[in-house]
Amino acid sequence: MFSLAQGKELVQAARKAVLSKFDNKPFKLKGFEEKRGVFVTINGYPDHDLKGCIGFPEPVFPLNDAIVQAAESAASLDPRFAPLEKEDLDKVLFEVSVLTKPELVEVKDAKEYKEKIKIGQDGLVAEQSGYKGLLLPQVAPEHKMDWEEFLSCTCEKAGLPSDAWKDIGSIKIYKFQAQIFEETKPNGKIIESKDF
Repeated sequence: MFSLAQGKELVQAARKAVLSKFDNKPFKLKGFEEKRGVFVTINGYPDHDLKGCIGFPEPVFPLNDAIVQAAESAASLDPRFAPLEKEDLDKVLFEVSVLTKPELVEVKDAKEYKEKIKIGQDGLVAEQSGYKGLLLPQVAPEHKMDWEEFLSCTCEKAGLPSDAWKDIGSIKIYKFQAQIFEETKPNGKIIESKDF
């Protein structure tokens, strides 16, 4: 678990990484050497419309490197959105989700997912036939999804049919948790988000 002070440092690092990229000055976050999965989400302010979200589900990079790569990519490489311009930075909020290692959810019947997935606590990864998709824990409550909708949307994110989660013989569903830190206004106060 990270302290609020550490969370603030991570969110500020995400913003600084994007600003530094615009200024062609490489940014390096010191400390945070442990390998962790992380996502950086960029939302519009004040309406919270998504502007970019990219990250690493698995702990393959040290957190200091992963944060910088994810932030730069969320700002410029998310194929769903136009890249941010430097002047957009005053109109967006940065959010950092530090992930636990995904663990396989083992079931004998697809209905058992209901008991094993906690909405508002668990994020999901769906994997089948080389396709893989992830939804962060905050997505389900933000969109008022129940467990079935959450599984269906995760499968769709992976490019699979929405009911692929019922095919327990071939699909793998993983769950993970996230510690989420976010700005309340651009370049402003940073909080740990627990109520989503």
